[in-house]
Amino acid sequence: MVLLTSICLGGTDFCMRTTLDVQSSLLREAKKRAAHEGRTLTAVIHDALRLYLAPARPTGKRFRLRLLTKKGRLVPGVDLADRDSLYERMEGRA
Repeated sequence: MVLLTSICLGGTDFCMRTTLDVQSSLLREAKKRAAHEGRTLTAVIHDALRLYLAPARPTGKRFRLRLLTKKGRLVPGVDLADRDSLYERMEGRA
């Protein structure tokens, strides 16, 4: 078990103590990181939680939609300005 002390919420002076069960290997790694960086275990755990709870960032290349265009011809008797007649033609009613 690890006792986290001085967890301050929202940058205020309000802090609370919380007891958590942490895997011993994970705790060792967190302590090593804290010692290596000259920081407290609490600061390392705060940063880890912030990173985990932060909104996901988009990864990879931005998606680009390529339009597929085809050559066609105007069907005789179809008026492109008349929406109703276009729908009738597409639905096979004309």
